[in-house]
Amino acid sequence: MVINVVGLTPRLLGHMPRLRAFAAAGKIASIGHVTPAVTCSVQATYLTGTPPREHGIVGNGWYDRTDAEIKFWKQSDKLVQRPRIWEIARTRDPSFTCANLFWWYAMYSSADITVTPRPMYPADGRKLPDVWTNPGALRSALQEKFGQFPLFKFWGPMAGIESSQWIADAGRLVWETANPTMQLVYIPHLDYDLQRHGPDSPQARAAARAADDVVAPLLECTSRSGGRIVVLSEYGIEPVQQPIHINRALRQAGLLAIRTELGRELLDAGASRAFAVADHQVAHIYVNDPGAMTTAERIVRAVPGVGEVYSGERTAAIGADHDRAGDLIAVASPGAWFTYYYWEHDPHAPDFARTVDIHRKPGYDPAELLLDPAKPLLKARIAWKLLKRKLGFRSLLDVIPLDAGLVRGSHGRPPASPEEGPVFITDQPGLLDSARLAATDVCGLILRHLFD
Repeated sequence: MVINVVGLTPRLLGHMPRLRAFAAAGKIASIGHVTPAVTCSVQATYLTGTPPREHGIVGNGWYDRTDAEIKFWKQSDKLVQRPRIWEIARTRDPSFTCANLFWWYAMYSSADITVTPRPMYPADGRKLPDVWTNPGALRSALQEKFGQFPLFKFWGPMAGIESSQWIADAGRLVWETANPTMQLVYIPHLDYDLQRHGPDSPQARAAARAADDVVAPLLECTSRSGGRIVVLSEYGIEPVQQPIHINRALRQAGLLAIRTELGRELLDAGASRAFAVADHQVAHIYVNDPGAMTTAERIVRAVPGVGEVYSGERTAAIGADHDRAGDLIAVASPGAWFTYYYWEHDPHAPDFARTVDIHRKPGYDPAELLLDPAKPLLKARIAWKLLKRKLGFRSLLDVIPLDAGLVRGSHGRPPASPEEGPVFITDQPGLLDSARLAATDVCGLILRHLFD
Protein backbone atom coordinates (compact mmCIF):
# COMPACT_ATOMS: atom_id res chain seq x y z
CA MET A 1 0.00 0.00 0.00
CA VAL A 2 1.53 3.32 -1.11
CA ILE A 3 -0.33 6.24 0.47
CA ASN A 4 0.37 9.68 -0.98
CA VAL A 5 -0.49 12.27 1.69
CA VAL A 6 -0.13 15.48 -0.30
CA GLY A 7 1.75 18.25 1.49
CA LEU A 8 3.01 16.00 4.32
CA THR A 9 6.31 17.17 5.82
CA PRO A 10 8.36 16.14 8.88
CA ARG A 11 7.21 19.34 10.57
CA LEU A 12 3.52 18.51 10.09
CA LEU A 13 4.03 15.01 11.53
CA GLY A 14 4.12 16.71 14.91
CA HIS A 15 0.35 17.23 14.60
CA MET A 16 -0.40 13.70 13.32
CA PRO A 17 -0.09 11.18 16.19
CA ARG A 18 -0.86 8.02 14.20
CA LEU A 19 1.49 8.81 11.33
CA ARG A 20 4.11 9.98 13.80
CA ALA A 21 3.88 6.63 15.61
CA PHE A 22 4.03 4.83 12.27
CA ALA A 23 7.22 6.73 11.37
CA ALA A 24 8.75 6.07 14.80
CA ALA A 25 8.18 2.33 14.45
CA GLY A 26 9.58 2.30 10.93
CA LYS A 27 11.97 4.62 9.15
CA ILE A 28 11.72 8.02 7.50
CA ALA A 29 13.70 9.77 4.78
CA SER A 30 13.43 13.11 3.03
CA ILE A 31 12.90 13.15 -0.74
CA GLY A 32 14.88 15.41 -3.05
CA HIS A 33 13.47 18.12 -5.26
CA VAL A 34 11.76 17.77 -8.63
CA THR A 35 11.48 20.84 -10.87
CA PRO A 36 8.68 21.65 -10.85
CA ALA A 37 7.56 20.23 -7.50
CA VAL A 38 3.91 19.96 -8.55
CA THR A 39 1.54 17.01 -8.49
CA CYS A 40 1.77 15.65 -12.02
CA SER A 41 5.55 16.04 -12.41
CA VAL A 42 6.38 14.52 -9.04
CA GLN A 43 3.98 11.59 -9.38
CA ALA A 44 5.35 10.76 -12.84
CA THR A 45 8.89 10.89 -11.42
CA TYR A 46 8.00 8.58 -8.52
CA LEU A 47 6.22 6.07 -10.76
CA THR A 48 8.81 5.93 -13.56
CA GLY A 49 12.08 6.54 -11.72
CA THR A 50 12.99 9.17 -14.31
CA PRO A 51 13.06 13.01 -14.35
CA PRO A 52 10.70 15.21 -16.40
CA ARG A 53 13.20 15.32 -19.28
CA GLU A 54 12.44 11.62 -19.82
CA HIS A 55 8.83 11.07 -18.77
CA GLY A 56 7.68 14.37 -20.33
CA ILE A 57 5.41 15.62 -17.55
CA VAL A 58 6.89 19.10 -17.21
CA GLY A 59 4.05 20.43 -15.03
CA ASN A 60 0.37 20.10 -14.31
CA GLY A 61 -0.06 21.56 -17.79
CA TRP A 62 1.92 22.95 -20.67
CA TYR A 63 1.62 24.63 -24.07
CA ASP A 64 0.89 22.20 -26.89
CA ARG A 65 2.91 23.71 -29.73
CA THR A 66 1.06 21.64 -32.34
CA ASP A 67 -2.45 22.63 -31.27
CA ALA A 68 -1.28 26.09 -30.13
CA GLU A 69 -3.28 25.56 -26.92
CA ILE A 70 -2.46 25.56 -23.22
CA LYS A 71 -3.72 22.33 -21.68
CA PHE A 72 -4.01 21.63 -17.95
CA TRP A 73 -4.98 18.53 -16.01
CA LYS A 74 -5.27 16.14 -18.94
CA GLN A 75 -5.80 12.53 -17.85
CA SER A 76 -4.57 10.10 -20.49
CA ASP A 77 -1.92 7.62 -19.46
CA LYS A 78 -0.41 8.01 -22.92
CA LEU A 79 1.05 11.39 -21.95
CA VAL A 80 3.60 9.69 -19.68
CA GLN A 81 6.50 8.72 -21.94
CA ARG A 82 8.23 6.10 -19.78
CA PRO A 83 7.01 2.76 -18.32
CA ARG A 84 5.40 3.09 -14.93
CA ILE A 85 6.07 1.03 -11.86
CA TRP A 86 3.39 -1.61 -12.44
CA GLU A 87 4.70 -2.22 -15.96
CA ILE A 88 8.26 -2.50 -14.63
CA ALA A 89 7.07 -4.89 -11.91
CA ARG A 90 5.33 -7.16 -14.42
CA THR A 91 8.63 -7.78 -16.19
CA ARG A 92 9.75 -9.45 -12.93
CA ASP A 93 6.44 -11.07 -12.02
CA PRO A 94 3.78 -11.46 -14.76
CA SER A 95 1.14 -12.12 -12.10
CA PHE A 96 1.70 -8.68 -10.51
CA THR A 97 -1.46 -6.57 -10.15
CA CYS A 98 -1.88 -2.87 -9.38
CA ALA A 99 -4.77 -0.74 -8.16
CA ASN A 100 -4.48 3.02 -8.70
CA LEU A 101 -6.82 5.27 -6.75
CA PHE A 102 -6.52 8.89 -7.87
CA TRP A 103 -2.83 9.12 -8.80
CA TRP A 104 -2.78 11.20 -11.99
CA TYR A 105 -2.65 10.14 -15.68
CA ALA A 106 -4.74 7.13 -14.75
CA MET A 107 -7.18 6.87 -17.64
CA TYR A 108 -6.55 4.03 -20.10
CA SER A 109 -3.44 2.85 -18.29
CA SER A 110 -2.42 -0.79 -17.95
CA ALA A 111 -3.13 -0.79 -14.19
CA ASP A 112 -5.52 -3.60 -13.30
CA ILE A 113 -7.84 -1.39 -11.23
CA THR A 114 -8.28 2.36 -11.64
CA VAL A 115 -10.42 4.99 -9.93
CA THR A 116 -9.95 8.62 -10.98
CA PRO A 117 -12.12 11.77 -10.98
CA ARG A 118 -14.01 12.35 -14.22
CA PRO A 119 -16.89 14.86 -14.07
CA MET A 120 -19.83 14.71 -16.46
CA TYR A 121 -20.32 17.79 -18.66
CA PRO A 122 -23.85 17.82 -20.11
CA ALA A 123 -24.52 20.15 -23.04
CA ASP A 124 -26.53 22.52 -20.82
CA GLY A 125 -23.31 23.70 -19.13
CA ARG A 126 -23.54 21.75 -15.88
CA LYS A 127 -20.60 19.96 -14.26
CA LEU A 128 -21.68 16.83 -12.40
CA PRO A 129 -19.56 14.78 -9.98
CA ASP A 130 -18.44 11.38 -11.21
CA VAL A 131 -15.46 9.03 -11.49
CA TRP A 132 -13.92 6.91 -14.24
CA THR A 133 -13.04 3.36 -13.29
CA ASN A 134 -11.53 0.23 -14.66
CA PRO A 135 -13.27 -2.17 -14.55
CA GLY A 136 -16.27 -0.08 -15.50
CA ALA A 137 -18.63 -1.77 -13.04
CA LEU A 138 -16.52 -0.49 -10.14
CA ARG A 139 -17.85 3.01 -10.82
CA SER A 140 -21.40 2.22 -9.76
CA ALA A 141 -20.32 -0.21 -7.02
CA LEU A 142 -18.25 2.43 -5.22
CA GLN A 143 -20.82 5.21 -5.57
CA GLU A 144 -23.65 2.97 -4.44
CA LYS A 145 -21.70 2.08 -1.30
CA PHE A 146 -20.07 5.41 -0.45
CA GLY A 147 -22.30 7.90 -2.25
CA GLN A 148 -21.55 10.05 -5.26
CA PHE A 149 -17.89 11.05 -5.37
CA PRO A 150 -17.74 14.51 -3.71
CA LEU A 151 -16.11 16.32 -6.63
CA PHE A 152 -16.79 19.78 -5.23
CA LYS A 153 -15.02 18.75 -2.02
CA PHE A 154 -12.06 17.48 -4.11
CA TRP A 155 -11.32 20.92 -5.60
CA GLY A 156 -12.78 24.40 -5.31
CA PRO A 157 -13.74 26.68 -2.42
CA MET A 158 -15.61 23.84 -0.66
CA ALA A 159 -12.70 21.37 -0.96
CA GLY A 160 -12.14 19.51 2.29
CA ILE A 161 -11.71 16.24 4.13
CA GLU A 162 -14.79 14.62 2.54
CA SER A 163 -12.94 13.83 -0.70
CA SER A 164 -10.01 12.25 1.15
CA GLN A 165 -12.46 10.21 3.23
CA TRP A 166 -14.24 8.92 0.11
CA ILE A 167 -10.94 7.92 -1.51
CA ALA A 168 -9.71 6.22 1.67
CA ASP A 169 -12.98 4.30 2.03
CA ALA A 170 -12.75 3.18 -1.59
CA GLY A 171 -9.11 2.26 -1.02
CA ARG A 172 -9.95 -0.04 1.88
CA LEU A 173 -12.70 -1.73 -0.08
CA VAL A 174 -10.49 -2.35 -3.12
CA TRP A 175 -7.62 -3.58 -0.94
CA GLU A 176 -9.79 -6.04 0.94
CA THR A 177 -11.80 -7.36 -2.01
CA ALA A 178 -9.39 -7.26 -4.97
CA ASN A 179 -6.16 -8.03 -3.08
CA PRO A 180 -3.81 -6.23 -5.53
CA THR A 181 -0.07 -6.76 -5.27
CA MET A 182 0.35 -3.00 -4.99
CA GLN A 183 -2.16 -0.24 -4.36
CA LEU A 184 -1.65 3.50 -4.83
CA VAL A 185 -3.90 5.83 -2.82
CA TYR A 186 -3.98 9.64 -3.07
CA ILE A 187 -5.04 11.66 0.01
CA PRO A 188 -5.38 15.32 -1.08
CA HIS A 189 -6.78 17.04 2.00
CA LEU A 190 -3.67 18.71 3.45
CA ASP A 191 -3.07 20.59 0.21
CA TYR A 192 -6.19 22.73 0.56
CA ASP A 193 -5.88 24.57 3.85
CA LEU A 194 -2.11 24.88 3.52
CA GLN A 195 -2.63 26.89 0.33
CA ARG A 196 -5.60 28.81 1.71
CA HIS A 197 -4.12 29.72 5.09
CA GLY A 198 -0.41 28.83 4.97
CA PRO A 199 1.49 25.88 6.48
CA ASP A 200 1.95 27.53 9.89
CA SER A 201 -1.71 28.43 10.41
CA PRO A 202 -4.12 26.90 12.95
CA GLN A 203 -6.14 25.65 9.97
CA ALA A 204 -3.09 23.76 8.69
CA ARG A 205 -2.65 22.03 12.04
CA ALA A 206 -6.32 21.06 12.11
CA ALA A 207 -6.06 19.75 8.53
CA ALA A 208 -3.06 17.63 9.53
CA ARG A 209 -5.03 16.07 12.39
CA ALA A 210 -7.98 15.38 10.07
CA ALA A 211 -5.72 13.77 7.47
CA ASP A 212 -4.19 11.62 10.21
CA ASP A 213 -7.67 10.37 11.12
CA VAL A 214 -8.39 9.44 7.51
CA VAL A 215 -5.09 7.65 6.91
CA ALA A 216 -5.16 5.60 10.14
CA PRO A 217 -7.75 3.02 8.95
CA LEU A 218 -5.73 2.48 5.76
CA LEU A 219 -2.66 1.72 7.87
CA GLU A 220 -4.67 -0.64 10.04
CA CYS A 221 -6.32 -2.62 7.24
CA THR A 222 -3.04 -3.01 5.38
CA SER A 223 -1.16 -4.12 8.48
CA ARG A 224 -3.95 -6.50 9.45
CA SER A 225 -3.73 -8.22 6.05
CA GLY A 226 0.05 -8.59 6.28
CA GLY A 227 0.81 -5.96 3.68
CA ARG A 228 3.78 -3.61 3.67
CA ILE A 229 3.14 0.13 3.87
CA VAL A 230 4.78 3.20 2.37
CA VAL A 231 3.54 6.71 3.15
CA LEU A 232 5.01 9.51 1.08
CA SER A 233 4.33 13.03 -0.13
CA GLU A 234 5.05 15.04 -3.27
CA TYR A 235 6.17 18.39 -1.86
CA GLY A 236 5.98 20.70 1.13
CA ILE A 237 4.04 23.94 1.01
CA GLU A 238 5.77 27.18 2.04
CA PRO A 239 4.21 30.46 3.19
CA VAL A 240 3.79 33.01 0.40
CA GLN A 241 2.97 36.71 0.39
CA GLN A 242 3.99 37.86 -3.10
CA PRO A 243 2.04 36.97 -6.27
CA ILE A 244 4.04 37.43 -9.49
CA HIS A 245 1.99 38.63 -12.47
CA ILE A 246 4.48 37.49 -15.07
CA ASN A 247 2.09 37.58 -18.04
CA ARG A 248 1.23 41.20 -17.32
CA ALA A 249 4.93 42.04 -17.58
CA LEU A 250 5.18 40.24 -20.92
CA ARG A 251 2.04 42.02 -22.12
CA GLN A 252 3.37 45.44 -21.16
CA ALA A 253 6.50 44.65 -23.18
CA GLY A 254 4.33 43.96 -26.25
CA LEU A 255 5.11 40.23 -26.32
CA LEU A 256 1.75 38.79 -25.23
CA ALA A 257 -1.27 38.94 -27.55
CA ILE A 258 -4.86 39.45 -26.40
CA ARG A 259 -8.12 38.61 -28.13
CA THR A 260 -11.24 40.45 -26.93
CA GLU A 261 -14.54 38.56 -26.95
CA LEU A 262 -17.76 40.16 -25.68
CA GLY A 263 -15.73 42.75 -23.83
CA ARG A 264 -13.57 40.15 -22.08
CA GLU A 265 -9.89 39.50 -22.74
CA LEU A 266 -8.45 36.11 -23.64
CA LEU A 267 -4.78 35.21 -23.87
CA ASP A 268 -4.05 34.35 -27.52
CA ALA A 269 -1.15 31.95 -27.07
CA GLY A 270 -0.60 31.16 -30.75
CA ALA A 271 -0.45 34.86 -31.68
CA SER A 272 1.83 35.83 -28.77
CA ARG A 273 5.53 36.35 -29.26
CA ALA A 274 6.02 35.15 -25.68
CA PHE A 275 3.77 34.19 -22.76
CA ALA A 276 4.00 32.24 -19.52
CA VAL A 277 2.22 29.12 -18.30
CA ALA A 278 2.15 29.67 -14.54
CA ASP A 279 2.16 26.61 -12.27
CA HIS A 280 2.49 27.45 -8.58
CA GLN A 281 6.10 28.61 -8.02
CA VAL A 282 7.35 27.67 -11.50
CA ALA A 283 6.46 29.26 -14.82
CA HIS A 284 7.23 27.98 -18.31
CA ILE A 285 7.77 30.86 -20.74
CA TYR A 286 7.12 29.92 -24.36
CA VAL A 287 8.73 32.14 -26.99
CA ASN A 288 7.05 31.73 -30.37
CA ASP A 289 9.26 34.37 -31.97
CA PRO A 290 12.96 33.40 -31.69
CA GLY A 291 13.85 37.02 -32.23
CA ALA A 292 12.10 37.89 -28.97
CA MET A 293 14.09 35.46 -26.83
CA THR A 294 16.60 37.98 -25.48
CA THR A 295 13.88 40.52 -24.72
CA ALA A 296 11.66 37.92 -23.07
CA GLU A 297 14.45 36.69 -20.83
CA ARG A 298 15.39 40.22 -19.85
CA ILE A 299 11.76 41.02 -18.98
CA VAL A 300 11.29 37.83 -16.96
CA ARG A 301 14.49 38.28 -14.99
CA ALA A 302 13.46 41.82 -14.05
CA VAL A 303 10.03 40.89 -12.65
CA PRO A 304 10.00 41.29 -8.85
CA GLY A 305 9.74 37.92 -7.12
CA VAL A 306 11.47 35.90 -9.86
CA GLY A 307 14.39 33.99 -8.39
CA GLU A 308 16.02 31.82 -11.05
CA VAL A 309 15.56 31.73 -14.81
CA TYR A 310 16.77 28.71 -16.76
CA SER A 311 17.30 28.65 -20.52
CA GLY A 312 19.13 26.59 -23.12
CA GLU A 313 21.55 24.07 -21.69
CA ARG A 314 20.87 25.25 -18.13
CA THR A 315 17.48 23.52 -18.16
CA ALA A 316 19.35 20.19 -18.28
CA ALA A 317 20.73 20.95 -14.81
CA ILE A 318 17.21 20.79 -13.35
CA GLY A 319 16.10 17.79 -15.43
CA ALA A 320 13.48 19.77 -17.34
CA ASP A 321 14.96 19.84 -20.86
CA HIS A 322 12.01 18.38 -22.75
CA ASP A 323 10.16 19.53 -25.87
CA ARG A 324 7.05 20.27 -23.81
CA ALA A 325 8.92 22.63 -21.47
CA GLY A 326 9.09 26.37 -21.96
CA ASP A 327 11.97 28.04 -23.73
CA LEU A 328 12.60 29.71 -20.38
CA ILE A 329 11.76 28.26 -16.98
CA ALA A 330 11.33 30.73 -14.14
CA VAL A 331 11.40 29.73 -10.46
CA ALA A 332 9.98 32.08 -7.84
CA SER A 333 11.94 33.49 -4.93
CA PRO A 334 11.03 32.27 -1.43
CA GLY A 335 7.62 33.60 -0.45
CA ALA A 336 6.50 34.28 -4.03
CA TRP A 337 4.39 32.42 -6.59
CA PHE A 338 3.22 32.91 -10.20
CA THR A 339 -0.31 33.88 -11.21
CA TYR A 340 -1.63 33.25 -14.71
CA TYR A 341 -3.26 36.74 -14.76
CA TYR A 342 -2.72 38.62 -18.02
CA TRP A 343 -5.49 41.28 -17.93
CA GLU A 344 -4.62 44.71 -16.57
CA HIS A 345 -8.07 45.71 -15.32
CA ASP A 346 -10.42 43.30 -13.52
CA PRO A 347 -13.55 44.26 -15.52
CA HIS A 348 -11.73 42.89 -18.60
CA ALA A 349 -10.93 39.52 -16.98
CA PRO A 350 -12.49 36.55 -18.78
CA ASP A 351 -15.71 35.21 -17.30
CA PHE A 352 -14.02 31.95 -16.30
CA ALA A 353 -11.51 33.83 -14.10
CA ARG A 354 -14.11 34.13 -11.34
CA THR A 355 -15.13 30.47 -11.57
CA VAL A 356 -13.61 27.07 -10.87
CA ASP A 357 -12.43 26.16 -14.36
CA ILE A 358 -9.22 24.15 -14.29
CA HIS A 359 -9.22 23.33 -18.01
CA ARG A 360 -9.96 26.74 -19.50
CA LYS A 361 -7.54 28.82 -17.44
CA PRO A 362 -4.09 29.14 -19.06
CA GLY A 363 -2.36 28.35 -15.77
CA TYR A 364 -2.93 27.09 -12.26
CA ASP A 365 -5.20 29.22 -10.05
CA PRO A 366 -5.03 28.57 -6.27
CA ALA A 367 -7.65 31.28 -5.73
CA GLU A 368 -10.15 28.61 -6.80
CA LEU A 369 -9.86 27.35 -3.23
CA LEU A 370 -11.34 30.62 -1.94
CA LEU A 371 -14.64 32.46 -1.98
CA ASP A 372 -14.54 36.13 -2.92
CA PRO A 373 -14.72 38.09 0.36
CA ALA A 374 -15.66 41.24 -1.58
CA LYS A 375 -19.06 39.82 -2.54
CA PRO A 376 -21.80 40.25 0.08
CA LEU A 377 -24.18 37.45 1.02
CA LEU A 378 -22.10 35.04 -1.03
CA LYS A 379 -23.58 31.82 0.32
CA ALA A 380 -27.08 33.02 -0.47
CA ARG A 381 -25.96 34.03 -3.97
CA ILE A 382 -24.44 30.58 -4.50
CA ALA A 383 -27.63 28.86 -3.33
CA TRP A 384 -29.68 31.00 -5.72
CA LYS A 385 -27.41 30.24 -8.68
CA LEU A 386 -27.47 26.51 -7.93
CA LEU A 387 -31.27 26.59 -7.73
CA LYS A 388 -31.41 28.31 -11.11
CA ARG A 389 -29.21 25.58 -12.56
CA LYS A 390 -31.48 22.87 -11.16
CA LEU A 391 -34.42 24.63 -12.80
CA GLY A 392 -32.64 24.44 -16.14
CA PHE A 393 -31.32 28.01 -16.38
CA ARG A 394 -27.70 28.77 -17.18
CA SER A 395 -25.99 30.62 -14.35
CA LEU A 396 -22.34 31.63 -13.98
CA LEU A 397 -20.97 30.56 -10.60
CA ASP A 398 -18.66 33.57 -10.41
CA VAL A 399 -17.56 33.34 -6.77
CA ILE A 400 -13.74 33.13 -7.03
CA PRO A 401 -11.71 36.22 -6.06
CA LEU A 402 -9.28 37.97 -8.39
CA ASP A 403 -7.13 39.09 -5.46
CA ALA A 404 -4.08 36.82 -5.63
CA GLY A 405 -2.85 38.28 -2.35
CA LEU A 406 -5.37 36.12 -0.51
CA VAL A 407 -3.34 32.95 -1.22
CA ARG A 408 -1.10 32.01 1.71
CA GLY A 409 0.75 28.86 0.62
CA SER A 410 2.41 27.50 -2.53
CA HIS A 411 4.97 24.97 -3.75
CA GLY A 412 7.17 24.18 -6.71
CA ARG A 413 10.56 25.62 -5.75
CA PRO A 414 13.10 23.75 -3.58
CA PRO A 415 12.12 23.61 0.11
CA ALA A 416 14.02 25.74 2.60
CA SER A 417 14.99 22.61 4.58
CA PRO A 418 14.22 18.86 4.65
CA GLU A 419 11.83 19.56 7.55
CA GLU A 420 9.64 21.47 5.11
CA GLY A 421 9.97 19.07 2.17
CA PRO A 422 8.46 15.75 1.07
CA VAL A 423 8.95 12.52 2.99
CA PHE A 424 9.17 8.76 2.48
CA ILE A 425 8.06 6.65 5.46
CA THR A 426 8.17 2.85 5.54
CA ASP A 427 7.27 0.11 8.00
CA GLN A 428 10.22 -1.87 6.61
CA PRO A 429 13.27 -0.05 8.04
CA GLY A 430 15.67 -2.65 6.68
CA LEU A 431 14.76 -1.62 3.13
CA LEU A 432 15.57 2.07 3.59
CA ASP A 433 19.32 2.61 3.54
CA SER A 434 19.51 6.40 3.51
CA ALA A 435 17.97 9.38 5.29
CA ARG A 436 17.72 11.25 2.00
CA LEU A 437 16.41 9.98 -1.36
CA ALA A 438 16.47 11.42 -4.82
CA ALA A 439 12.97 11.63 -6.25
CA THR A 440 14.06 9.26 -9.02
CA ASP A 441 14.98 6.68 -6.33
CA VAL A 442 11.39 6.32 -5.10
CA CYS A 443 10.33 3.94 -7.88
CA GLY A 444 13.20 1.56 -7.23
CA LEU A 445 12.66 1.69 -3.48
CA ILE A 446 8.98 0.76 -3.83
CA LEU A 447 10.05 -2.12 -6.07
CA ARG A 448 12.36 -3.27 -3.27
CA HIS A 449 9.38 -3.31 -0.94
CA LEU A 450 7.59 -5.54 -3.43
CA PHE A 451 10.33 -8.01 -4.29
CA ASP A 452 12.99 -8.02 -1.56
